[in-house]
Amino acid sequence: MQRLRYTLVADGSSDRALIPILTWLLRQCCGAIPVQAEFADLRHLPSPPKQLAERINQSVDLYPCDLLFVHRDAESAPIEKREAEIGRALRESSVASSVCVVCVVPVRMQEAWLLIDEAALRKAAGNPNGTQPLAMPDVQKLEGLADPKQFIRDLLRQASGLQGRRLKSFNWQSSTHRVAELIGDFSLLYRLAAFRRLAAAVAAVATAKKWKTGGSR
Repeated sequence: MQRLRYTLVADGSSDRALIPILTWLLRQCCGAIPVQAEFADLRHLPSPPKQLAERINQSVDLYPCDLLFVHRDAESAPIEKREAEIGRALRESSVASSVCVVCVVPVRMQEAWLLIDEAALRKAAGNPNGTQPLAMPDVQKLEGLADPKQFIRDLLRQASGLQGRRLKSFNWQSSTHRVAELIGDFSLLYRLAAFRRLAAAVAAVATAKKWKTGGSR
């Protein structure tokens, strides 16, 4: 296999931050195979699809791939419920038999998976040498955070060291994406049940498709 192409179908534009995590995970499973990632941003289409099944169809049409990741935040619902919703949408789509699909369902929100590297967060905030105390959460408790999006926004604002008007204009959304790009090792996420579930699904697909395997857990 010359390269592994995957596409991410997400809930919104902020979920682009999942791309570095998924790419890292695939490299753990598939060794040296080059990985090409695409983020299915359908917002700019003349008639953006609203139903998940149609979003899946258009994502595969526009971004052909070997593997399709479909993301839904669990929020207050059980992971199994979100996976069932994705499975139902896949059966209603026209691609069910033509592409491998893996569900990406973090507990609460995907921003929780970025709260593992204080140095990356400070760099993303534009203040890598800042000394402001940051209340980084315990990794074991990430799945219990009530609002990870608000949590990381507050941490980035604190880490920036900005005040007044400059703080008001601080682009925390862009900085959140940058956090994901700056984290080089997501191994800490194996402590989380939802991530282990994702990793096991990716490993199972890699084995079934006989993609080259490396250091999978």
